[in-house]
Amino acid sequence: MINIDDFKNVKALVIGDLMIDEYLWGSVDRISPEAPVPVVCVEEESHALGGAGNVIHNLVAMGAEVIAIGTAGTGKAGQMIFEKLEDLGIETDGIISEPQRPTTRKTRVIASSQQVLRIDKEIRKDINADTLEKLIKIIEIKIADADLLILSDYDKGLITRELIQQIVKLARKHNVLTMADPKSLNFSKYEQVSTLTPNRKEASLAANMDIKSEKDLFAAGQKIMDRVKLARLLITCGKDGMALFEKGKKPYTIESRARQVFDVSGAGDTVISLLGLGLAIGATFKESASIANAAAGIVVAKVGTATASIDELKQALADICSDKL
Repeated sequence: MINIDDFKNVKALVIGDLMIDEYLWGSVDRISPEAPVPVVCVEEESHALGGAGNVIHNLVAMGAEVIAIGTAGTGKAGQMIFEKLEDLGIETDGIISEPQRPTTRKTRVIASSQQVLRIDKEIRKDINADTLEKLIKIIEIKIADADLLILSDYDKGLITRELIQQIVKLARKHNVLTMADPKSLNFSKYEQVSTLTPNRKEASLAANMDIKSEKDLFAAGQKIMDRVKLARLLITCGKDGMALFEKGKKPYTIESRARQVFDVSGAGDTVISLLGLGLAIGATFKESASIANAAAGIVVAKVGTATASIDELKQALADICSDKL
């Protein structure tokens, strides 16, 4: 029997693109006379950790100990990264300030609980050689104490092929589970990462084939498994749930647990976080995916980048058990 209270015993290393999600909350009562667009009267502003920061937040919400590794700019958004990580009790000695890489900021305009516009401020370029060397040295020190390593790749230039190769070597040396949530469509760079969690669109592009049926989905998944030399693959399919692939076993699907959907932003972060925690405490791939599926169903019912609490997850899992009776 899996006890999710054991999540608090997991030490997770999260390496990835740290971002700030900015929200402008307001209302609409007229259309602009200048163009056929709504005029949003902003009433409130809020900020949250995005990208790899949201993975970190999801893990912390489940009680896990987290080590953060990445880069941050030297501007206001970069400073906010440090402040919000410290608010979560996360040490920031693994975060390198790189003046030439401003922190990505995604600004979402929300009116009447609906997102009407998103504005991205970012620079997408590979980290420089000096930053790469510093990150590898930090990982060499930190990985020895980790149970789980998550690569949160938003394709902003931090998670390079060379960095992944070094991480895979270190993870094997220390027997640490490695997982990656890919945004780069060149999946070959994730070769021999143990678990990959793309969405259906990403899997379709990576496999270079249309996915219009379950048969197509299974074929694309197997193609990725073979090409990237994975032990496990989980493809998220939105309202259609998830497809699971495990080396030496037949693929299978899990139905979505979302009862209502307000905002899917960050749902992939929740999936990889909970999947990783499940595997780290000894749950099977299917059990871990079911836990991740339940948690994703919780966060998509909330507006904005959100996390599930341990109590919400316990209730969702209890509901699943009741539904099966």
